[in-house]
Amino acid sequence: MKTVIVFDHPYTLSAGFNQPHHRSYGAAITQECLQVLQQRNEEVDVIDLHADHFNPVMSATELTNWRTKQIVDPVAEDYYQRLAQADQIIFIFPIWWEVMPTMTKGFLDKVLSKSHYQSSRPHILPKKSRVVTFTVSGTPTFLYKLVFGNPVSKALKRGTFNKLGLFNYHWNNFNPENRSETQRQADLKKVSKYLI
Repeated sequence: MKTVIVFDHPYTLSAGFNQPHHRSYGAAITQECLQVLQQRNEEVDVIDLHADHFNPVMSATELTNWRTKQIVDPVAEDYYQRLAQADQIIFIFPIWWEVMPTMTKGFLDKVLSKSHYQSSRPHILPKKSRVVTFTVSGTPTFLYKLVFGNPVSKALKRGTFNKLGLFNYHWNNFNPENRSETQRQADLKKVSKYLI
């Protein structure tokens, strides 16, 4: 069993240890995922987009490569090869202005390129990988669904992964802002039930 985690936060994975002015609940979720999966003796590969200095912007040359089914760029191709081996793909990022950050969007744009498209399903990745998304938002989850219509899941589940033939998609949102330290730690322990 192999899991690839795609983590997006400017503070990088190093922000998962609750240090003042350098902390990210998404990084803490990532650390929890790593701990759970490693305890199960499963293979885990972490793509830390900010630590890698990934460039999410699609240049004119890269778009031409994307359209003509060539490799977009070497970094995106490396990411693709890593995803191609995954039984489970986990995306972890904050929700900003009700959507995903630029790094995650650029990752999808560049990595899921036409150069790997095939007519059989799944269309781009060779396995029917399970996809899990963990998000962190200031907006309570029920309001995010009710008022804003859950744009992240619509974009990822309906607009991306279902189109690629990956129907085993799960979204889980965390609202740590108004939770006590004890409650935030308890919420982290719930992560394991969403992992296979």
